[in-house]
This record gives sequence, C-alpha cells and structure tokens, in this order.
Amino acid sequence: MPALDPLERFRLDGRVAIVTGASSGLGARFARVLAGAGARVVLAARREQRLEDLAGELDGALPVRCDLADPEAAGALVDAALAEYGRVDVLVNNAGTNEVIPALEQPPERFRAIVDVNLVAPFALAQRAARVMIEAGRPGAIVNVASIWGVVGVGQISDAAYAASKGGLVNLTRELAAQWARRGVRVNALAPGWFPSEMTLGTMFGDERAERWVATRAPMGRGGEEHELDGALLFLASDASSYMTGQVLLVDGGWTAV
Repeated sequence: MPALDPLERFRLDGRVAIVTGASSGLGARFARVLAGAGARVVLAARREQRLEDLAGELDGALPVRCDLADPEAAGALVDAALAEYGRVDVLVNNAGTNEVIPALEQPPERFRAIVDVNLVAPFALAQRAARVMIEAGRPGAIVNVASIWGVVGVGQISDAAYAASKGGLVNLTRELAAQWARRGVRVNALAPGWFPSEMTLGTMFGDERAERWVATRAPMGRGGEEHELDGALLFLASDASSYMTGQVLLVDGGWTAV
C-alpha cells in the first residue's frame, strides 16, 4: 500500500476560493490560509487598495471591490471569479458588520441593514456559488463565518441585530446543507469566540476592562489568537471534512461549554 499522507486531504490545489471581508483581520488571514493550501483566492471587500496589497502577496489572487449591501454584489462577485478562473469551489462568507447599541435604542432600519449584510448577502452568495458548483458537477464547500453570538446571548454587549443575523446564519447553514447535500455542496459554519479584529478593537480588545471580562468568563482564560482559526477553516473548506455538512464548528476557548 502507498504511504498514507494524512495532510493531503487538507490541500486545495487547483481550486478557487472566494473570501468576503478579505481586506483586513480574519478575512485577510483566511485568504492567506487558503492560498497557502494551494487555492487561487478571490479577495472581496469594499477597500480596494487593501485588497490589491494583499493580492500582491498571494500568487494568482484576484482582488474584487465588492459592497455586499448592494443586492447585485453577489452575482457580480461570482461572475468575476468565473471570468478569471472558470470555476468556484469554495466560498467563505466572512464579511459582516455590527453596531453596539441597546436594543431599545436601535432604529429598525439599522437592524435591517445589519441583517442584510450579515445574513441576506451570505444567502445570495451561497445560492449563486452553489448553482455554479452544481452545474459544473464538482463538489463544493461553503463556510459561513458565524459567531458564538449565533448560539448564545451575550447581553453585556448590546448588539441585537448582530446576534439575530448570526443566529439566522447558523440555521441557514443547516437548511442549505440539508437541501444541497445530495448535490455535492457541503455547507458548514465556523463560529469564532472572541478574536482580535477591526470589529472587536476598542470594544473587546485594546480595552483593559473588556479583556479582563473575557479572561474571567472564558474557561481558557483569554481571547483567541488569529492563527487559532487556521486549522478549523482549512478543515471545513477542504476534503478533510468531506463527510461533514450542516455543522457549526465553535472555536471559542470553551465559552459556550459553560
């Protein structure tokens, strides 16, 4: 028998991966991880210069300016990937927005705007990407980046719209997985706990009181480090998780275990 290489199924050579919210933070890290595993990566976000800078680091990456608040953005993004590479194999729905404000004070139109970006746009992108995968007759993987807010309430940080959108994304993941499983498209969710990013800077990180709160509440006594999502993302995006769909992979230092 040939020697077994347990890492081979984590490779993404020859595949094309779209990553939204790729201009900074976790999205940029995700793009680097997928490229490091051999994928050609389509980088999507609003900040074009940042995308171009990142594309310069990654061999064969395609930067695409994309505002997911625009209903036409999902189709245009997938079309750009097809025009450049002729295929889409992996979609990482990472882009998101939030607004820390008490629920009693949040205008319904702001609530709706956050849900549009965090839930409606991922659905539109997943739908368009899945059609491409199914029509091509090739298996595909969709990774929705949710949050611990998608499975538990937080309360001390007031963001009802974000919580609702991530909770919706968790169950959207399950439903799409159930509908598309026999058509070769796997859909899973990655749910991070507290990680440093532009969204959490100043509210959770860089603030002594908030960091102390996380350290007190989290069983591991700290927030996550950027690299600690690498393995989980690559697992869900690759054939290493080929018998896994409709699942939520929590990487939260034990936050939701207690």
